[in-house]
Amino acid sequence: MNRYQRSDVLRILRISARQLTSWEKAGLVSETESYSFFDLLQLKKVRDLVAKKVRPAVIRQSLQAMLKQVSGMENPLLEAGTYSSGSRVVFRHKGRAMEPIAGQFVMEFSSHELLTAKPKIHSMSKAESAADYFSRGIVMEEDPATQTEAIAAYTEAVELEPTHAPAHINLGTLYYNRREYAAAEKHYRLAIAADSRYALAYFDLGNVLDETGRLSDAVKAYQQAIVLAPTYADAHYNLALAYEKMKLARSALRHWQAYVKLDTIGPWAVHARSQMQKILELEKLKVVFRRNGPRR
Repeated sequence: MNRYQRSDVLRILRISARQLTSWEKAGLVSETESYSFFDLLQLKKVRDLVAKKVRPAVIRQSLQAMLKQVSGMENPLLEAGTYSSGSRVVFRHKGRAMEPIAGQFVMEFSSHELLTAKPKIHSMSKAESAADYFSRGIVMEEDPATQTEAIAAYTEAVELEPTHAPAHINLGTLYYNRREYAAAEKHYRLAIAADSRYALAYFDLGNVLDETGRLSDAVKAYQQAIVLAPTYADAHYNLALAYEKMKLARSALRHWQAYVKLDTIGPWAVHARSQMQKILELEKLKVVFRRNGPRR
């Protein structure tokens, strides 16, 4: 089985070293320098839940409660489907949805069924197939030679489960890396439509809008990512860059400052501090010019 180094995990999942360390400290994953494919899947589920504003402490409590509720289960993140319900984690297991902290089964409804108050009957084979295709896509996208197959796998996943936001995200990213920006934007917007609290989707959408020159729209997308996840360091970073392109130095400064509070030692923090210094020096020069400039 392939093993992934810590740097590989950060790159594949697009998370920061700070995020990974915080999840280790929270007891969500074991601290290691070498990860299996199953570790990668587990971390991806943690990332997606955190992006939906589920606190790491709640994820840990949910995992502990699930182990008590279901005998024989060793790793709920891998052995059961997961999604967020408000600030809680719900697990799908053997055709039933459970919120383990409260110890309650959850009745799931579609928008039509909310009107008719009839319970939804799940097709577990379709749900499993979507998860299968999604897992296959994760493996294939790591190798540049099989990224076309990864696109096909994720496409199958969203055809079976159109509201599979993580699959839309990964499809968008593959298209983005191919510079197929229209296709990337389509899938990022579908991810947002599937889950409007998905901070990562807004961040990725912002990247497409920035890349295609729609800076004001990109700023709105990055801002929404930060509203949903205030400690989203990369969103602060890219928002600062967008503001600089728009010649809004003071707005950029706020987000450079926010970034260096979240990432204190990384190479991007060095660049952020450099930009802060340039802006502060420029603002100082402006003040001096106003004081000493010609009077009429």
